[in-house]
Amino acid sequence: MFKKWFDPTRKVLKEANIIAKNVFALDEEMQKLTDLELKEKTNEFKERYQNGESLDSLQVEAYAVVREASTRVTGMKPYFVQILGAVAIHGGNIAEMKTGEGKTLTAVMPAYLNALTNEGVHIVTVNEYLARREVEGEIGDLFRFLGLTVGLNIRELTQKQKQEAYDCDIMYSTNSELGFDYLRDHMALYANDIVAKRGLKFAIIDEVDSILVDEARTPLIISGGAKNNGGLYERVDRYVKSLLEDDYEIDVESQTIELTPSGINKAESFFNVENIYDLNNVSIVHGINNALRANYILQRDKEYVVDNNEVLIVDQFTGRILHGRQFSEGLHQAIEAKEGVEIKKETITVATITYQNFFRMYSKLSGMTGTAKTEEEEFNEIYNMDVIVIPTNEPVIRIDAPDFIYATAEAKYNALLDDVEARHKLGQPVLVGTIAVETSEFLSVELRKRRIPHEVLNAKNHLREAEIVEKAGRMGSVTIATNMAGRGTDIKLGEGVVALGGLAVLGSERHESRRIDNQLRGRAGRQGDPGFSRFYLSAEDELMVRFGGETFKKRIQLLQNLNEDKNSPVESKMFSRFVAGAQKRIEGNNFESRKNVLKYDDVLRMHREIIYKERMDVLTESNIEEQALNMLFRSIEDDASMYIDQSGRKTEIDYEGLYKHFNGPIYRTNTIDLETLKEKDEEGVIEYLKELANFEINNKKTQIPEEVFVEFLKVIMLRIIDTYWMNHIDTMSELRQGVVLQAYGQQNPLVIYQKEGYRLFEELISNISRDVTKYVLKANIEYNVKREAVVKNTATNEGSDKPKKAKKQKIRGRRAPWQ
Repeated sequence: MFKKWFDPTRKVLKEANIIAKNVFALDEEMQKLTDLELKEKTNEFKERYQNGESLDSLQVEAYAVVREASTRVTGMKPYFVQILGAVAIHGGNIAEMKTGEGKTLTAVMPAYLNALTNEGVHIVTVNEYLARREVEGEIGDLFRFLGLTVGLNIRELTQKQKQEAYDCDIMYSTNSELGFDYLRDHMALYANDIVAKRGLKFAIIDEVDSILVDEARTPLIISGGAKNNGGLYERVDRYVKSLLEDDYEIDVESQTIELTPSGINKAESFFNVENIYDLNNVSIVHGINNALRANYILQRDKEYVVDNNEVLIVDQFTGRILHGRQFSEGLHQAIEAKEGVEIKKETITVATITYQNFFRMYSKLSGMTGTAKTEEEEFNEIYNMDVIVIPTNEPVIRIDAPDFIYATAEAKYNALLDDVEARHKLGQPVLVGTIAVETSEFLSVELRKRRIPHEVLNAKNHLREAEIVEKAGRMGSVTIATNMAGRGTDIKLGEGVVALGGLAVLGSERHESRRIDNQLRGRAGRQGDPGFSRFYLSAEDELMVRFGGETFKKRIQLLQNLNEDKNSPVESKMFSRFVAGAQKRIEGNNFESRKNVLKYDDVLRMHREIIYKERMDVLTESNIEEQALNMLFRSIEDDASMYIDQSGRKTEIDYEGLYKHFNGPIYRTNTIDLETLKEKDEEGVIEYLKELANFEINNKKTQIPEEVFVEFLKVIMLRIIDTYWMNHIDTMSELRQGVVLQAYGQQNPLVIYQKEGYRLFEELISNISRDVTKYVLKANIEYNVKREAVVKNTATNEGSDKPKKAKKQKIRGRRAPWQ
């Protein structure tokens, strides 16, 4: 009761109900408007906003306009509950709306309202197909009818096409493309190359839990040239495969693995080192940990598949193959070594960001999904969003039957197959949900033995997804699907199916996340349709083994033996609570893991924001002379202070050291006169060095036009910032791997990472300033100076980044680093 009382849903829905009633009250008035008058409302709202009215005050009228326009353009009139969802989204919250409740149309209302500011609204989808479908379909037509421009941002577009998409009032895109565009904008060589010129204002994320929770641990990476690992992966793989069971220990619950003392001794012998955990051996230990995980934790046809001599990742939450993705930090190469396929070279990271930190940069963030309440704490703590549960338009009449629990996997599968067979004979459509590709293929074989026609939808057969899903609700159809059928799909019932009880969803085991189970259940019982769902579990399921072990299995067997039918399932609230408890524990562990990732990434985020701002100023400011000279004079002061000792009673100045440091390495040779330098006191030394720098700069400026000098400064600063920033990312990555070992010495790795990271960043700033000073004072200026990318042929961890269709005319000397 206490929890319900403080649930944000109560307060938001109370206000949303009032707004929705007011929207409905305007229905008759809106119907009287002609198409032209309805369209003209958009300009009226924009004018009123510019004159000081708030979006909140325009909300009722704007939603009423969208509602009437939708009726005319799409034939769909938003329901009362869809307006409730729209209000929640406009408030920067997550609207939890069940499958089939029309989330797509719901998003149109807050998107239209927020587009009135002319700052752009981004609607984020999980794949390009969905984004294209909305832009080119009737939702796009609805926005266009209302006088708004609609853009589509996908990977194959050229830079100019992307800029046009970002300039639209409404832009549909995928989460990965938005993130990569942000990184590429901060690698651009010219201000004209930037695509997101208006910044990040308001985003509505579809399937928000998938993007902000499931993908939160996957950083977006733009990479450059290859690292040389000297065959480390093959050597480490040979070592790991030679280990006996006593040489390593697996924690089944947390799915972690580490070497035992005997394994450590073997490692030191194999790699010929005295102490494997010495900081000099970080790369070997990191390689061993990856190889242990690859060989003894990760399973083929579950976490990944091997296709055409290539290791491909399977998304554990959607069941889809993640083409172009690689496990990071060498884990992918460890799996390739395990499977004996060609090992791809590890690459140098040029730019990186996590989805967590990217989406937190939006001024306002909101989302929608069918399942988010179980992760509400995470959404609130990390993104400052509440989850508002929107009631369904029609009551849910789906029967969610209790779980059937068996002692063995064999008994479970037999019972599941018997259930499928019985329902198939009646003609009721059945959707069997599995977690792994392996399970879906096993069940397919068993159904063939029983001569039951069926379709299989998994990562190996994803090309026919739309066709399979379309038929899944027809009479007599049987579909086996991994979690792929859980998102973005709407299974419509065929003729005569309602009378048979609707779609029956049967789960072959519980997923470690309750959300994924809820998504599977949600395939049945849409918009007031009947439906049925049940999960079949066994004590041999991975979840049960991790948290129950042999004790759980014995208890199930004991209860089964008490029944007359020894193969009958156990239906027990106690065991169901145990399963839910196990899922909660895993969700808690995963949340802590994501929070930990964020804490580490926050250190790099602060560095990134400072460097990116400095770089963006260089790009966008018409004259950066002041910025460059401030950096130059600050560097001279910092370097000079290293040779001035003020610790004693009298200030000591190392004139010889100063001369050697500045004359030649930073200034041109013979610029500094040692005798003149020796005559100066502490302040005089610094002033003398600054005067010499000013003389050199003014001398350069008199020889060339001002615009050439400014371009000279920009070329120098961009190249130096990019070079040092790329090296800094790599250093921070290595530091993060190294500090993990500090836990063995009872020290907090994060604290060490923060302190050492701060020192490295100070060093980075100092090095950038020193190099800018050196090049400004020593370089000769040429008229045809060109900006060049530090790393060419960069690629992303979403696959190749080169445009596929439209070709861009080459402009010599103005190529961006990702082209």
